[in-house]
Amino acid sequence: MNSTLRAALLGCALLTPLAAGAEPLSMAVSAPPASIDPHYYTLTPSIQVSAHMFEALTVRDPNARVQPALAESWRLVDDTTWEFKLRPGVKFHNGADFTAEDVAYTLKRVPTVQSPSSFAVYIRAITDVQVVDPLTIRLKTANPYPLLPNDLAQIYIVSRSIGDDVPSSDFNSGKATIGTGPFRFTSYDPNNRVEMTRNDAYWGTKPAWDSVNYRIITNSGARVAALLSGDVAMIDNVPTADVARLRKDNRIAISEGTSLRLIFLGLDVFRDSETPDVRGPNGEALPKNPLQDKRVREALSIAINRPAITQRIMEDVAVPTGQFMPPGAFGYNPDIPVPKFDADRARKLLAEAGYPNGLTITLRGPNDRYINDAQILQVVAQMWARIGIKTQVEASPLATLIGRLNRLDASVYLLGWSNSTGEPSTSLRAVMGTRAPQGGSLGLSNYGRYSNPRMDAIAEEAMRTLDNGAREKLMQQAMKIAMDDVAIIPLHIQKSVWATRSGLSYTPRLDEQTLATGVLQAK
Repeated sequence: MNSTLRAALLGCALLTPLAAGAEPLSMAVSAPPASIDPHYYTLTPSIQVSAHMFEALTVRDPNARVQPALAESWRLVDDTTWEFKLRPGVKFHNGADFTAEDVAYTLKRVPTVQSPSSFAVYIRAITDVQVVDPLTIRLKTANPYPLLPNDLAQIYIVSRSIGDDVPSSDFNSGKATIGTGPFRFTSYDPNNRVEMTRNDAYWGTKPAWDSVNYRIITNSGARVAALLSGDVAMIDNVPTADVARLRKDNRIAISEGTSLRLIFLGLDVFRDSETPDVRGPNGEALPKNPLQDKRVREALSIAINRPAITQRIMEDVAVPTGQFMPPGAFGYNPDIPVPKFDADRARKLLAEAGYPNGLTITLRGPNDRYINDAQILQVVAQMWARIGIKTQVEASPLATLIGRLNRLDASVYLLGWSNSTGEPSTSLRAVMGTRAPQGGSLGLSNYGRYSNPRMDAIAEEAMRTLDNGAREKLMQQAMKIAMDDVAIIPLHIQKSVWATRSGLSYTPRLDEQTLATGVLQAK
C-alpha cells in the first residue's frame, strides 16, 4: 500500500453520505480535457466535460443507444435527406432561444476548428444544411447514410450569438461557453479543475447538485486518497490494485462495466524507407521499414501474451481481444480470434521477413491516460525481448505523445480508442481509414497511415447501407480484413470502474464518460 493511500485510510474513520443538492458535488477524474471548446478534440476527457454544459441533437444512453436530445425526433424524408424536429422551449445559458439556425451555425463551425483530431469526421457525410423553420432542419447526404443520428450525438450545439471565427481560448475563458446543458460554466483552471453551477432553466431533468467541482487528479493513489478522505464524493478509473480492497469497504460503492475502449498498438506502415523508431539489432539504420512487412507486424502481435496482461497487470479489469468491439456489441465479429501467444512462431516470422537477429524498437505511449498504460508498455517490451526485439520504452504525457504523432514522428505507439457511437464505424474511418489529403476528415487519427482500399470500400458501403443487418455484416467484413492484415495490434478492451461514497450510485456507461448528472442517491 502506498503512503498516500495508507494516510487516507488512517485519517478517515468516518465517511458519511452526502445529501444530493445539499452541497456542491466534488468529483475527481483521471484525465484533463484538452479544452472547454466542444469542437476542439475528439478525446473522451474533453467530450465528457462538454456534456455537462452543451447538448447535441441526439444523445447516447449508458448502453450507447441513441436517444432524443435537442432533437425530439428524426426521420428519413428520402434515402439522402434526414429531417430533425427540434425540441421547443429550449434556452441557451444566455437566455436566447435554441433554433435550427444554431444547428446550422454549429455544423459550419466544426470543420473550421484547428484540432489535433477533428469532430469533422462526424459530419463529413453532410452535403447540405436546410433550415426549414425555427424548429426543423434537414441534412442532405450524397449517399444513403444511416449513421447520421449516431454521429450527431458527438456534435455539441453552440449558440450562433458567439459570432464567427471564435477561438478555443474564448471557451476556456467562458466568454463563448454558451450551451443548453444542465450546468453553466463558472471557471476553468487547466489540468486542475472545472467549476460549474446548475442551470435552473434547463429543459430536462434538473441536476441533483447545485454546483460541481470537477477536479482533475491524474495520480491514481491521490485520487483514491481524495475519495477515502471525503475530499471528493466520486472518482473514475479506480486503480486496478485498489478495486478488490474498495469493494470490501462499506464506506465505498463500486460501479463497473465493460467499455467500448480498445487499447492497441499503432504501427507506421506508410514509410517505405527508414522509420524513426525501428532499427537493426545493433541499432544500425535500415534501408527499408520492417513494419511494412505483415510478417513483422504479426510477429509483434503474437509475441504478446494478452491474457497475462489482463490478469496480472489489469487484474481482470480488461478483456483480451483481437478487434475493436467487445462481444455482444453491434459490429463485433465472432470470426476474429484473440491472437494466440506464440513466441516460437513469432521468431520464425521475423526470420522469414529477413530479421533473424531481431530488431531495435522504441515503443512510445502515454503515462497519464489509460489504466496502467506505462506498465503495459514495459510488459510489452519484456515480451518482445523474448523474440529478439530490443525495446526501449518512452512513456510521456498524452499531450506530448499526440504532438509527436501529429508530426508523424513515431513508429510504434500505444493508444486507446472508444467507438462511443456503439458500433465500429469511427475506428474504421478515423483510426484505420486511408488518411485523406490535407483538409479531409478520413483517417484523422490514423497516425500509422495504414491504407487498405478494399477495407475502405467495404466500410464506405456499410456506411450507406440503411438495413441494419446488412450494414453490420459489412462492418464485420471490413474489420476482419484490417485485423487479418494487422493494421493495428489490439491488446484488450478496458472495463470501466467508478467509486462513490456510500449512499451514492453511478450507472456504468459503455462510453466511459463520467458525468455529474449520473451521480445519484443510492436507492
